[in-house]
Order: sequence, then structure tokens, then C-alpha cells
Amino acid sequence: MSLSCFDFGERMLTVDEARAAVLELAPRPLGDEWRPLESLHGRVLAQSLVSPIDVPQNTNSAMDGIALAWPETEAARPDSWAQAGEVLAGHRHETPLAPGECVRITTGAPLPAGADTVIMREQIEYQEGRVRVAHPDAVRRGQNVRLAGEDIARGAVALAAGTRLGAAELGLLASLGMAQALVRRRPRVAVFSTGDEVTAPGKPLPAAGIFDANRFSLAGLIAEHGGEVCDLGILPDDRDVMVAALADAAHDADLVMTSGGVSVGEADQVRAALAEVGELGFWKIAIRPGRPLACGRLGAQRTPFFGLPGNPVAAMVTFLQFVAPVLRRLQGCLATEPCRFTALAESDLPSRKGRVDFLRGIFHCDARGQLRVRSTGHQGSGILSSMVAANCLIEIAADCERIAQGDAVTIQPFADICRGMPS
Repeated sequence: MSLSCFDFGERMLTVDEARAAVLELAPRPLGDEWRPLESLHGRVLAQSLVSPIDVPQNTNSAMDGIALAWPETEAARPDSWAQAGEVLAGHRHETPLAPGECVRITTGAPLPAGADTVIMREQIEYQEGRVRVAHPDAVRRGQNVRLAGEDIARGAVALAAGTRLGAAELGLLASLGMAQALVRRRPRVAVFSTGDEVTAPGKPLPAAGIFDANRFSLAGLIAEHGGEVCDLGILPDDRDVMVAALADAAHDADLVMTSGGVSVGEADQVRAALAEVGELGFWKIAIRPGRPLACGRLGAQRTPFFGLPGNPVAAMVTFLQFVAPVLRRLQGCLATEPCRFTALAESDLPSRKGRVDFLRGIFHCDARGQLRVRSTGHQGSGILSSMVAANCLIEIAADCERIAQGDAVTIQPFADICRGMPS
């Protein structure tokens, strides 16, 4: 975080200002490590991968049939071809084809020298040891052939540094024969819940207590965004205990996160503890749900710190807007901005000018291919079931007083919907 960020003081930041500021908490990615192919899912490449081979390695057949050299002119086309052998996938036909010869070939088998075209078996007839082609006018020279290197050429960049490795990327690595890759280390994220009223699931619930939902939803979000969860339990509303816990966590973690205890209430101790252990960057953001949010650094290690709101939905929304970009930066991802699409509102949506509103929404694609979105209903920041029902956040800009039915609105899809987007 630039020093100017720590001069924000009591000023209310816009969401864009806050998102830009938090990225300065992680000015560079973490270190890297070699990991085997079977443990690479979800990891982020630390260096670009250059293909050591052509993929496919050989020019080969895209289907079962015959391989031959198709004449350029009809006059040069024989009535039938002599079958010179058979080539199966995983084998080669070592003898070049002579004019007028063909070989029977299966999908994936290398084309023999002299062949340039494959004709599917449904289009061929066998007559007394020779092969005739039905409907020859429909044949195009070079058809049904996969050229060597047409997927990835030898020496080409197969995957760029900063790519998060999903199922397709793992298959690509395997197709290149790569049994390991250099990836960024997973960020270690220490997560606490705070408050005397917070009770761990499985324990008796006091009359004035609430079960600790935040620690588990946040742990899930950490894992989904590539982090390694360090679950440090529940902290009471005790300043000395918090100071010690935050100091210890700053030594061992790459990022420390709490939920609850950051407002102006007398029992809210997190900001006060942060002032002793580190430095507060800012804590006021023009966002709903999500106020307040404390952001700063801890200890001599200058470990990034987030004090998220205590309401469950507010904690998740602020994680997605501010913590997730920092986790992506720590892993060296190519982009840190949330994935966004545009959809049409299916009903009027409430908003208040001067802040960014994030509503829980359900989007779908209509019969004409247009994305449409509706609210999940009541938008209270303590209604966690509204996050369960949602598949996106509806982002309403700070200069917008309301969204009318049919208006275009920005959505941030959840989960794997953005799998193919730059990461």
C-alpha cells in the first residue's frame, strides 16, 4: 500500500479507490516452488511454459478411413486405389506411398509419407483388393487431417506465467509430457472470528450467542481463491488477547483476516489492537453491505491485514471485492479485477446514490441469448441464505439512484462461471 493510503484517515473511500489501495498491500507475488503434475490443480504458474514438442507430434488422421494423396485435378484421379497396408494409432507406415496407393488408417495414426488426405470409411468401397471412393467430387485435398503442431508448435508458449491451472490446463501440460511445473506458493491466510457472542458450531448456544458462520464461509472463500487456510478460532472481546493473537499470526501468515469488531462500538477491539501491532490504512468505504472494513499491515513483517465486517453477507462481499484481489496478486495472477458481465434487470432494484450497492442476484440466459438477472429478495446483510440462493452479485454504481426493470446492470458471477476468463 502506498504511503498515501495511510493518510486517508477518516475519509470515505470509493470502492475503486479501496480496491486499488489494497493491491499495494501485496506489491509482488510470493515465492515459487516446483510441484508435480498431480498436485497442480488451482495453482498459478510462476513462469511461462514453452512447448518442447509439436502437438500433435505427427500429422495424423482425424478419423477412420483411408489415407492417400488426392490428385489436384479430376483428370489425374484414378478410378480406384491399391491398398498398400494399414496403419493404426501408435504405429507408423514406414514406406512412402506410391502414386495410386492408399493405406487403411485409424483415428490418430500418423499419415505415411506421400499422403495428404483422409477419406472416411463411410465414403469408401472395397472391390477385389482395391478401394473406390464414393462421391469423389465431395472430397477436398487435405481434409480430415490434423497437422503436426497445429495445436501447439514446438517452441511456442503453451501457458503464460500467471495462468491458474484448471482441468484443461492440466491436460495440456500432460499432453506436452510435463510432469511438474514451477508455481507460486499458496498464500497462508490466518482467519479469526471475534466477539464474546460468537460460539463454535457443535457447542451449546448461549441465550445471547450466535454460531460462528463467518470463519467457515471465509475459509471456503480462501480455499476457492487459492489460499491455504490457517484457522485460528474465535477471539474474545479482549484487547490484550487480540494484540497477542494478531502479532503471532503476522509471523506465520502471508495475510491475516478477522471478521467482526471493527466498528465504533465500545466492545469492538480489532481496530484498537491493530493500532498496537501495526498500522491502519483505512476503514471507511462507500459500499453496501460492507461497512466498516479495517485494512492495514501487521508487525515488522508488514503482513497484510483485513478486519472484515461481522455480518455474514457483508464479510463475504468485502472478501470478494478486496481480499480476493490481494490473494490473486500474491499468486501472480494475470488480472486482479472481478469478472463482470452485463445483464438486464427483471425487476426494479433499490439503490442509494453515493455508494456502490452489491445485491445478491440470480442470473440466467433467456431464449434469445440475453443475460437477465433478478434479486434473491430481502437483502439484509445478515441473511446468509440469500448468498446460498444467489449465483452472482449485482453491482450498482455509486452514481445510480435506482435500476428500473429492463435496465442494463453489471453482475459479478460466482464460482466457475468465469473459468475461461483471464485470471
